Amino acid sequence: MTSWQEKTSVDLMLDELETWAIVGLSGNPHRTAYEIAALLQQRGKRIVPIHPSAPTVLGEQGYATLADVPFAIDVVDVFRRSDSAGQFADEAVAVGAKAVWFQLGVIDKAAFDRTVAAGVPMVMDTCPAIEWRRR
Repeated sequence: MTSWQEKTSVDLMLDELETWAIVGLSGNPHRTAYEIAALLQQRGKRIVPIHPSAPTVLGEQGYATLADVPFAIDVVDVFRRSDSAGQFADEAVAVGAKAVWFQLGVIDKAAFDRTVAAGVPMVMDTCPAIEWRRR
């Protein structure tokens, strides 16, 4: 396990944080982001779709950007390629999110270092479904 999959950070996000902004979530039920958003809802989390077209997904109003969300965000969960994910970690810090999660295969060490240095816990290269199964 790497430093970007610290158990304390994973546990904080899965057990204590409730509002998850899902970057890249669209209404396509065949996409992994949709499946994970549905799982998060089943586990009692509130999801907030973040997508340029701001669709309503799984009954929740979407927003074009993190800055557009008019309420507090606990976790920013990023479903974007590694080369574009870092900006969302920076935006998460800027909007006061309590944590950042980069999904399986999404790795940006510089973004991880910036986010953690800002005092925001971050997890990379794993998935809530995987982490819940590990318990």
